[in-house]
Amino acid sequence: MKKFEVYKNIRKRAVIFGLPISLFAIMMVSILASLLVIIFSFSFGIIIGVLLLNSALYIALTRITGNPQLFQMAKAFPQIISNKRNSGIDYEQD
Repeated sequence: MKKFEVYKNIRKRAVIFGLPISLFAIMMVSILASLLVIIFSFSFGIIIGVLLLNSALYIALTRITGNPQLFQMAKAFPQIISNKRNSGIDYEQD
């Protein structure tokens, strides 16, 4: 009889080559653009440059995936937490 294991990583996102789907799409667009550059250019230096650019992009995207706090601009928590309703009326004396 065949045994089935319980899939426990149900909450994890889909990953292709270590990248989430959106970053993988960016990588594929870069690769397609570099293929067009390689096809229409016959310079060996440009081909090496395109390969280096794609490798640097892949390394940068995997680093961003591993540490998503690099691009977090807003603070995670507000400075004041209150249950008081904000009516918009200011009761202070001028």
